[in-house]
This record gives sequence, structure tokens and C-alpha cells, in this order.
Amino acid sequence: MAVYVYSIVAATHPLRLDGLTGVGDPPAALRTVDAGTLSAVVSDAPEGLRPKRRDLGAHQTVQERLMADGGILPLRFGLTAPDDDAVRTVLEERTEEYTERLEALEGCVEYNLKASQDEESLLRRILLESDEARRLNDEIRSGRGGPDLPLALGELVAQEVRTRQEALAAEIVGALRPLARDELSSQPTGDDFLNVSFLVERKGEEEFTTEEKRLADEMGEEFGFRLNGPLPPYSFV
Repeated sequence: MAVYVYSIVAATHPLRLDGLTGVGDPPAALRTVDAGTLSAVVSDAPEGLRPKRRDLGAHQTVQERLMADGGILPLRFGLTAPDDDAVRTVLEERTEEYTERLEALEGCVEYNLKASQDEESLLRRILLESDEARRLNDEIRSGRGGPDLPLALGELVAQEVRTRQEALAAEIVGALRPLARDELSSQPTGDDFLNVSFLVERKGEEEFTTEEKRLADEMGEEFGFRLNGPLPPYSFV
């Protein structure tokens, strides 16, 4: 039977799984697959698994319980293997790689930061601070300009937005980088100009979150900061 794989841990991990169940309806019992110095936490994989709230919650709860007791390599929701032997084979073949990653993530959690900027405030700022943008806008509003001016203004504003937000993203990441062990940027979506995950040592969490709040307060109400964490370090596995 196919197995659902939650996480990889060192064989010395306490593995306090009492009272926990896994994904599926009814919830599957958790067990471990052991291979030398590593273990994988698994359960039987239900057929037709979908990312429903209950199953996502069960997956996350297993990660959080394990993470509270030691280093883990948390796997993304939905990862399955043909059977226990297939899991054991992968653990044996990649023991060195997995052990190195466990050591790198020991004592750490993930924080994901997304940031956006109010569009109207940004456009007003560009028109105030860019002489060329202001000139083009004035000509368009006066009716003196030709039909190509709106396109020229649009291209100029788009370039200004990219330049300014890239600089802001670099400034934010630069301020938080010294407080993290590692970082990983992802492509922002929607109105966001920043989407970055930080690997933060547990002993430094308070300092990291305090600095993030200071940055958010300093940048003002036109910016929206959304910090999510502490999380299992999915992005750094």
C-alpha cells in the first residue's frame, strides 16, 4: 500500500507521536520507517487525497510536534511513496545529504515575509518626485500632448515602480539578513513586491520579529507587512 511521508528526522529524535493521527478519513495511524541514523514519519496514504482543511491541519500538526523536540526535514503536503521499502531505500541512499540538511536546520524555524505598497500612494509619490513623470502628466491633463504621451507615461511609471520596489525589497531583506541563518526569495504575486523566507534560529526569534515590526512601523501605513511564522522550515529542505 502507498505510504504518505510527513517528515524525516534523526533516529535519535524523541518521536512523541502519542495522540496524533495523520491524513485521511478516518485519520491514519502514524508510524516510522527506520534506516540507520534516520527515520521517516509516515502513515498509510488514503486514496484520492486532496488538500482539505482537516488533512492540511493534520499534516501541519505532525510537523509542529516533531519540530518542538528537535530538527526535522518537513516534507510538503501530498508526498507519497509506493511502500515502506521505497522510503527506506531513499533514506539509505541519501543518508549523508539528509543528515547535512538536518544539521543545517537544527534549532531553526522559518518565517515568511510578504510586503505590499498602496498603489495610489506610490503613484502620487512618483508624480511628486519624478520631473519627467510630472511633465508628461501635466501635458496629458492640459490636452496639449499627442496620443503617444499616455503610453510614454505608463512605461515611465511602470519602470519607476519596479526600480523603487526592488530597492525597497533589498533594503528590507538587508535589514533582516543579519538576524537569519539563511534566506530564500520567491516571486511576489498580486500586489506584493516582496516574498521572502528566512531561516531563523529559535534563540533569535524575538530579535528577528522585533526588527521586522520596527521596519514596518518605520515605513508607515502605506506599506503592508505580513509575517507568517514560526513555521517548519519547508523552504530550506
